[in-house]
Amino acid sequence: MPVAYRLVALVASLIVTPHLLADSWPQFRGPNAAGVSREEQPLPVEIGPEKNVVWKIALAKGHSSPVVAAGRVFVTALDDKQLVTIGLDAKDGRELWRRVAPYDKLESVHSVGSPATSSVATDGDRVYSFFGSSGLYCYSLDGEQIWSRRLGPFNNQFGAMSSPVLAGDKLLMIQDHDTGSHLEARDKLSGEVLWRVERPNMRRNYSTPVIWEVDGRRQVVVSGTAHVMGYDLENGELLWQVAGICRVVSNTPVVGEDGRLYVAATGGGETPPQPSFDELLAGKDANKNGALEAGELPSSPIKGFFVQFDRDANGSLDREEYETIREIFSLSRSVALAIRPGGRGDVTDTHVEWDYDRSICRNSSPLLAGGVLFFVKDGGILTSLDAKTGEVGRQARLSGTGKYFSSPISGDGKVYLLSDRGELSVVSAELDWKQLAEADFGEDAYATPAISDGKIYLRTVESMYCFGIAE
Repeated sequence: MPVAYRLVALVASLIVTPHLLADSWPQFRGPNAAGVSREEQPLPVEIGPEKNVVWKIALAKGHSSPVVAAGRVFVTALDDKQLVTIGLDAKDGRELWRRVAPYDKLESVHSVGSPATSSVATDGDRVYSFFGSSGLYCYSLDGEQIWSRRLGPFNNQFGAMSSPVLAGDKLLMIQDHDTGSHLEARDKLSGEVLWRVERPNMRRNYSTPVIWEVDGRRQVVVSGTAHVMGYDLENGELLWQVAGICRVVSNTPVVGEDGRLYVAATGGGETPPQPSFDELLAGKDANKNGALEAGELPSSPIKGFFVQFDRDANGSLDREEYETIREIFSLSRSVALAIRPGGRGDVTDTHVEWDYDRSICRNSSPLLAGGVLFFVKDGGILTSLDAKTGEVGRQARLSGTGKYFSSPISGDGKVYLLSDRGELSVVSAELDWKQLAEADFGEDAYATPAISDGKIYLRTVESMYCFGIAE
């Protein structure tokens, strides 16, 4: 690459769009998906349907989390069977625009899912939304469509739910499904693919990528199917991996100010060792065809997910299909861990600083705030760990005892946690945390709140709230 071109590319990647101010919350969970606001404005301790409400509007259903930039709030929704991206005025919640994403067939999702689960990403000039096989859409801040790209179809009965991420001039997309799993970078201006890497033994996962800068080199980090992996942002080269997390990953990792990476994930369950393909073939291959049909398998987790693991959909598992999923089951565990930067290749035994394996979060992501790693298990069990050592600070039950699909966020020394029942708990952002406030919104909630300009934006299944301290 010519020197002049490299300089131009470097300058382009460092340009900060004037609209993307310090108080922006530009993607799922805010800057680099960390869930932490660095603003100095005070935030209310108590928020609820009747407390510190700046505005409230009715909003079409969807699980995507609010994103805030340039005085606007962006969400996606499924409204009267239409997939829509919506721009709201951050000051009063007034709808500024909405755009419809066409589709051939509305994809199936989990019973608690939504076709509008992926959160948008914005650089302050453009807004990017993703609706599975409907595709990827780029709009101006005022809702003018700039480009779109049809994607999929994806082989996943629960749909595609990871959110897009912007890194300089690149738009990153991770797609982990039963087949065809891959990570790709697109040119954010045109939507054209810059690079794509296959992830051959990654199955259905829903984690969103994060950017980890190590020794001046930016990496794309993704959790999925028993592994955490780091790829070079410039070309997609796989740099390192850590094995031994859960089988189905919904959680997003976080990058700490201390330079380490933190992961907390449980999903798919831990299983005892499974028999080898040859062992089963010797005693269970009734029709002697050298493969294993569902009826020939003993009761086991592999049999329970037979259709998902039969990747060529021919009604049987061959040696490769069976042994790859057996390997995944052998590696899978529920765990929180800290990873030291700088490794190459398999760094499982060399760069994991500590791990912890009790009461791990299933769908919500961990939060690192003030040197403390927080994560909440379904049922409302909140755990705090000293990020440096992995030692437990406090583990106790919150007032909100539902499941947690929404991830915790932090600002102004407080942590806000929202259950699927709409139960809000506010705790102090410290190792020996204390519950400071609670509220009940009276309706389900799945989206992660956003913090911007001293305001908290919180979405329930039917409403959007803005909270702030009265001036």
